[in-house]
Amino acid sequence: MTELPPIIFLHGLATSGQRTWGDNGWLDLVTEADRSVLVLDIPGHGKEIDNREDATFEKTLDLIEKQLPNDEIDAVGFSLGARLLLNIAARKPTKFRKLVVAGVGQNLFSRDEKRGKRIANAISGNSVISDPESQYFSQLTNATDINKEVLLQLMESPIVNLTPDLLSNIACPVLVALGDKDFAGPATQLIEALPNPFYLELKGVDHFATPKDYSFIDETLRFLDAEPSW
Repeated sequence: MTELPPIIFLHGLATSGQRTWGDNGWLDLVTEADRSVLVLDIPGHGKEIDNREDATFEKTLDLIEKQLPNDEIDAVGFSLGARLLLNIAARKPTKFRKLVVAGVGQNLFSRDEKRGKRIANAISGNSVISDPESQYFSQLTNATDINKEVLLQLMESPIVNLTPDLLSNIACPVLVALGDKDFAGPATQLIEALPNPFYLELKGVDHFATPKDYSFIDETLRFLDAEPSW
């Protein structure tokens, strides 16, 4: 039997690899399935909390890419982590055996500048927070594994835009998981752009509840051949 590749986990904005994947049980489950794991952090978060040097989108792409194993991988990304992994997979399509992306959809193709500014102001403390989304991000960044200044520097940097043409380079099977209450949706354009997509709608799930949703966890483990043999 061919040995399965390591699984790379990449978190979203204002959290960390440990909080997203460790605290929600992902790492224990894939370890029980005898899969090797590599949990990466984005600058300003977790193990990269003070990495100001790489706190632009382009440099973060390079940082993540340099940390990947030389051989083929599986990968799971949530939100910003999903965006980063899709960019890397479009650049290096033969690198991935299977890819799972969650918490992304239409937001990959059109950036909501007003929303981004509102969240940045909430994180920096420069405005009165009135909407639940901004309040949530503000609370997340109060954690001890977040550097607000580095995070804001990353948020203010230009994003490398994804296009349908770029996404068409991704050869591997891609599971797209999106809550039906997630602001990032719909996922239609993303699914249409990918050559080999699989779609999982998470019923009654919003953006922030996605990483701990049981159906997302179960279907991802099944998709990656990483179900524990209990």
